[in-house]
Amino acid sequence: MHDHTRLNRRLLWIGAMAWLLIASGCQPDDSPFKAENEALKKQVARQESLLSSLQDGNKVMQQQIDLLNQELRDAKQTADTAKAAVSELNEQLDAQIAQAKRMSADIQRTVAAQAAQQLKIDDKGAQFDTLPRPLGAVAKVVEEALSRNGYHLKAGIKTDQKAVFVTDRKISTPASLEVAGFRNQYLISLQALPGNVTKLGVKAEFEKVAQGGRILSVSAEETTEIERRLIGEISKALEAPSKT
Repeated sequence: MHDHTRLNRRLLWIGAMAWLLIASGCQPDDSPFKAENEALKKQVARQESLLSSLQDGNKVMQQQIDLLNQELRDAKQTADTAKAAVSELNEQLDAQIAQAKRMSADIQRTVAAQAAQQLKIDDKGAQFDTLPRPLGAVAKVVEEALSRNGYHLKAGIKTDQKAVFVTDRKISTPASLEVAGFRNQYLISLQALPGNVTKLGVKAEFEKVAQGGRILSVSAEETTEIERRLIGEISKALEAPSKT
């Protein structure tokens, strides 16, 4: 009886062990793999979210870059347009200035020619001489001679063919043209002739001044002498080596 009981216990233990083995084979413990898999899934999800955020950021940045590029293109186009407009305006202004200069020069020549023609009427009674020099050189020497003797120009008109100078009336004591107590005013005319020759005319409004400012009469010979003195000084200056 005792042995039978022990046998039954042994068989019961063997059966329990067999059942445990069977149960263990049918339901393996996969919890570590499951946890690792879940962790990997979460990591992948985070990476996908990060990648999506980066892509969205790249899209926004690319939009900003495109906008800036467009603004730069617009600004360059505006600058080019403004530059072209400024260049066109400068060309128009240069053309207008050139036209104004031409018109001014034409007007000056016309006025000078008309004035010279009108002043030529007063040449009557003047002393004349012909100088073998071009009109420009003679005109320069005339102005220098007048200035050297204290005469200031009241009017001066010069063209390519004619020149007329009128001095202020003065009382002075120059060394070469007149003596103290005389009052004088000059009208000088120049006319270009063929072969670089210039016709010089000098007319003096010559007066003697007495004490108290009383004007004395002078003879034609005295006036002629004053006119010839200026012509002689001009001729002498033209003959100087620096004037040849």
